[in-house]
Formats: sequence, C-alpha cells, structure tokens
Amino acid sequence: MDKSELYDLKSLKLPRLAGAGLSAFTNIIESSATRWMVINQLLENGGILGFRQMAADEAPTFLPLYPAASASEVSQVSLGRDYWTSMYDNLPVQRGFSFSTIRDFASAYRNGTASPEDVAQRILEIADSVGEDSPDMHIMIAQDRDDLMTQASASAKRLQEGKPLSYLDGVPVAVKDEVDQVPYPTTVGTSFLGSSPARQDSTVAAKLRAAGALLIGKTNMHEIGIGVTGLNPHHGTVRNPYQPDHHTGGSSSGSAAAVAAGLCPLALGADGGGSIRVPSAFCGVVGLKPTYGRVSEYGAAPLTWSMGHLGPIAATAMDAALGYAVLAGPDPRDPNSLVQPSIVLDSLEDADLSNLVIGIYTPWFQHAAAEIVKSCEHMVNSLQGFGATVKEIEIPDLEAARVAHVITITAEMTTALDSVYNDHNKDFGNDVRLNLALARTFTARDYVKAQRIRTRTMATFQGAFQKVDVIVTPTTAVLAPPIRPDAQPNGESDLSLLTEIMRFVLAPNLTGHPAISFPTGYDPAGLPVGIQMIGRPWEEHVLLRLACIANGLVERQAPKIYYSLLADTKLIG
Repeated sequence: MDKSELYDLKSLKLPRLAGAGLSAFTNIIESSATRWMVINQLLENGGILGFRQMAADEAPTFLPLYPAASASEVSQVSLGRDYWTSMYDNLPVQRGFSFSTIRDFASAYRNGTASPEDVAQRILEIADSVGEDSPDMHIMIAQDRDDLMTQASASAKRLQEGKPLSYLDGVPVAVKDEVDQVPYPTTVGTSFLGSSPARQDSTVAAKLRAAGALLIGKTNMHEIGIGVTGLNPHHGTVRNPYQPDHHTGGSSSGSAAAVAAGLCPLALGADGGGSIRVPSAFCGVVGLKPTYGRVSEYGAAPLTWSMGHLGPIAATAMDAALGYAVLAGPDPRDPNSLVQPSIVLDSLEDADLSNLVIGIYTPWFQHAAAEIVKSCEHMVNSLQGFGATVKEIEIPDLEAARVAHVITITAEMTTALDSVYNDHNKDFGNDVRLNLALARTFTARDYVKAQRIRTRTMATFQGAFQKVDVIVTPTTAVLAPPIRPDAQPNGESDLSLLTEIMRFVLAPNLTGHPAISFPTGYDPAGLPVGIQMIGRPWEEHVLLRLACIANGLVERQAPKIYYSLLADTKLIG
C-alpha cells in the first residue's frame, strides 16, 4: 500500500448554517422528538458511525502522560536579565516589521525611555479610544483600570530600586478568560458563567504575577473553547489585526490578536484542539502547546481533563521561550504536572541542524491550500540549508485519531457543563448549542473506544519519533477565513471549514506531544501562513530552537492594526 492509499483524512462537503437556518436546525437537534430525523446522517457525515464499526483492541489511555525518568522539582532556567539579554542577543535578527518584544520593554524600562506606568496608561488610552478613532477589535473581555495602574506603579518602583522580579517585570501580558485571575471573573466566553471574581489566581496567573508581569486584563475567546474561528455572540467576534474583516482563529482568539496588535508581546492561551496554534497561525505570531502536564492546569476552567494544555502566544520565538520558562514546571495542585523532567532552554540560538531529522508524511503535509503548502515547503527547504535532514514517514489511522479527538473533547465538555446545561443551554450561542447537543448523543462505548484509539495514536507517533526528531505540517489547511455578515450576531456552523482549519492540530492534543506554530510567510493579500512542528514529549526546546531559527528567515509584515506602546500610541495601517 502506498502512502496515498494509507492516508485516510478527507475534506468534507457539508452545508453551512447561519442565522435563522442555524437556529431552527439547532432546535431540531436539541429536541428528542425531532432529533431522530437527522441524527444518523450527521453522525455518518462526521465519521462517528464508521468509527463505531472500527476494531480497537488496545487498552484505553485516559491521560496522555509520559513519565520522565527523573521528575524535576524546580525549573533550572533563570528568569534574570543577564541570561535573557544574552539569549536575545544571539537570536537571528528579526526581518521586516519589528514587533515590540519582551526585550524591547525590558530595555526601555532600564534605560528610562519608558516606564510600566507609561505603558499601562497607553493601554488604557487605547481602550478608551475604541469607537472614536479606533475600530472595536473585541480583543479584551475585561480590564480593571485601578488594578492595572496599581501593578504598574509597583513594577516601576521595583525597577527604580534595581530589584525587578524577573526580566518580565512590567512587561504587558494578557490572559485568556479561561483561567482564573484576580480581580476578574472567569466567563469562559459565555454570558452567564463567572458571576463573581476569582478568589485566587490560577497557577499560571500566579507565576506571571510572581515574575512581575503587567497583567493587562482578560482576553476574548470562542465560547467555552468549542470552536476555532473566534466568533463570539456575547462579547463580539475578535477581528484579525492583519485583515480586520477576517477571523483570528480560536479559541484563544483574543490572546493571539492582542499579541499581533501590539497590546502585549506575550499572552496566555489554552489549547484543547489547536486553540493556541490556530489563532497564532492566522494572526502571524508564535504559539506553543507544551507537552501534556508540562504547565499546570490548576485554576483553568475544567472543560477537558485529558486534552487541555496552557501555553504562551508571543510576538517572537524568544518571547515564547521566556513565557514558557515562566509558565512550565511542576505544581502540587496539578498531579499531572508532577511527572515532568527539568526544563531545558540552552542553545536556542544554535543554527547548526546537522543532527536534526525532520519527519514529513507527504499526503498529510500537502492536504492544504496550495499557497500554504508552498510556503511551508519553502521553510522546510530553508531549514535543510542549516543542515537538517528530511525523512519520509507514515502516520496511519489519522481519521480514527480525528474522530477520537472529537468524541473525547466534546464528551468531556458536556460532562463538565452538566451542572449548568439544563438551566443555560439556551444562553449559549447557536453553534455551541448545536455542538453540545450532538456531543450528548455520544455513548460511554464511544468514549472508551476513543481512548483505545488514543493508545494506538500515541504508539504511532512514538514510533515515528524513533526515526525523526520532529514532525512537520502546516498549522492549518486554510488561511484565516472572512467574517461572514450573516454569522453576526447569532453564529454559524460550518463543519467543512472547521475540518480544514483543524486538520493538522488535533493529533498532538490526543497524544499529548508538544507542538508549535510559527510564521512562515504571507499570502498576496497579507494573510499570515503558519507552520507546525510536533516534538517528542518534554522537548519543547527543540521546537523553540526551530522557531528561533525561522525568526531570521521570514520577513515579517506589519498588521493593518498595530498599537505601539513604546512610542506615541497610534494605529498603523
């Protein structure tokens, strides 16, 4: 059997629903009296019926954990100025448009050309200007002026006294509204959750605060993280800074847009099915989904127990590396984080790739829009110029892995929301209502079989990693789609499009492997293209190293909407 016969993922041709049609169809699916008329056809089109007939003899794996030979108690990576100044000094020069990086903020604070208070004030001025001389990008869900200025004043004092908490002290960072952060509620993108402020920070928010980060507020997201466009009927659909009439991707839509628009060089994202990597690709920034268990999930909304990953979205690869260094590490409050080895970040600037083998499964890699494939092929060829070897591999049963992911994450989401579903199912957007109603038709047998397929998929990828160091794909099979007028404000359901967006990103959530998306170019209209690298468990440093090398290979383009926080606040484009 050749590779084209082994490859089993398909592009779907399903009807798109929006407006009154979506509302009516959702009501049909939610009602037990009418659901029977269409449910079997939907399950067949989604691959569920075929999945139920598939043989799977493996024992189920309910958590994709890879215990380290020796677990680490603390990170050995310094967060100090000397270490990170050296790291940034050795980074390939950023070509083209220069995003403001963590180093730019740290340098401005230390040479006196700006202060955290200046930056905080500019952020508030931008918020005030929305609707006057700035478009409403719907990036932020909530900002607290007093809290922001209090943080900024404390940071400015530490810097003046020469006692910064870390290199990140005073640098603006945004947090996705899926994790707890005082003094904000956690709405998870809904209209009804988060009725009161969080009582304590999540572990990741606490780590950012302990590093002195200027936490600028909570970012918008696709409602409950169950979609990957960024459309939100309650808080507004986040607009792409590169093309404001296009989607950002989701579900970490606001976090990626905040970075791309210059509101911060680093933001926190969450990824259950590409939700860090998809918006990073669409918005032309860097997004890292670490190994399952590398970053504590304590204080994150319990939407998915076996798929959830928290990680950084950043302007550059080195910014992502610093964010990762802050966020990663064991946490007694998250037992899944206690099996990890020490964090390694040495040699990110080393451009000698002669010992690195890149795996490519050609039928999978090429199952994307032509301009995306061409751009990603160019990046792979460029990395070969640094000595990397490219090796053909095979990854069978990707369709089974896709369906196993869908069943697992939606079954876990519906279970997590059981306590509010009956009272609030009508309060969700129509696309969320439809997805949850479909997920509630899955059975316990479906879920267990999905975990058996997880075992198989983990073994397949681990087998591939005996031959190669990383596996490369495009991040998405399509560019950022336009925001359709009829999707506002009540949503849309376009399963064919979602399949194209999510084709390459689902497997690492199912298997728990780390994966990164970084820019590899732009289409003629200026929409960004992202490339994905998947790595062995705990080898985030390998992925970050490749992204750092790529930083010097891609000529970055300016977003149409960009706010400069270290100069006069203005709109570019």
